[in-house]
Amino acid sequence: MSLQARGFVTIDEDECKGCGLCVDACPPGCLHLAPALSAYGVHPATYDGEGCTGCGICFYCCPEPGAITVYLYAVAPKREQATKGDPPAKVNLEEEAAVHA
Repeated sequence: MSLQARGFVTIDEDECKGCGLCVDACPPGCLHLAPALSAYGVHPATYDGEGCTGCGICFYCCPEPGAITVYLYAVAPKREQATKGDPPAKVNLEEEAAVHA
């Protein structure tokens, strides 16, 4: 089963502990531990660059605040979409969580 990409992930290698919790929790499997060590001597998590569903599970299970940021593609209602070539808007889960807290 192929899941539609609805977002993407950024990972701060300086914040990542290399614990692998996000890698294990990622439903589409688009995260993995880097083969190279970071400056702190750990294998940081990395994003494959495609396949993120924007579910945020990696963000919520990460023990290190600020290491993972999940962005969702916001889709405008059909009548407001200009063309298919327009880039989608981005929604930051951290900012959304802070607004609703």
